[in-house]
Amino acid sequence: MNWYLKVLKQYADFEGRARRKELWMYFLFNSLFAISAAVLDNVLGITIAEIGYGPLYIFYGLVVFIPGIAVQIRRLHDIGKSGWTLLLCFIPCVGAIILIVFYATDGNPGDNQYGAAPK
Repeated sequence: MNWYLKVLKQYADFEGRARRKELWMYFLFNSLFAISAAVLDNVLGITIAEIGYGPLYIFYGLVVFIPGIAVQIRRLHDIGKSGWTLLLCFIPCVGAIILIVFYATDGNPGDNQYGAAPK
């Protein structure tokens, strides 16, 4: 949970580097909270019929959108890639696979052009 809160505290910090653990723990807790918000929308009966989601889920998604992008960019910085590499997600199928491989790759030991090693 501390990793999730760390990402939220660095709300729009696109500088520096992020460890693998920071990114994956953020993804884990983000998924749990998003599912909880969707379930809560359904239980309360406040879903919007046309889209299938409710205001709690939409609000949560908007709140964590920028921190999610920021932690992914910092993770790419940790392996020596530019933040612009995140645009690979727009390549169907292949882009997502490449990004997952990058996210799972161990970071560069020592300092790189993006800052000191986070370990």
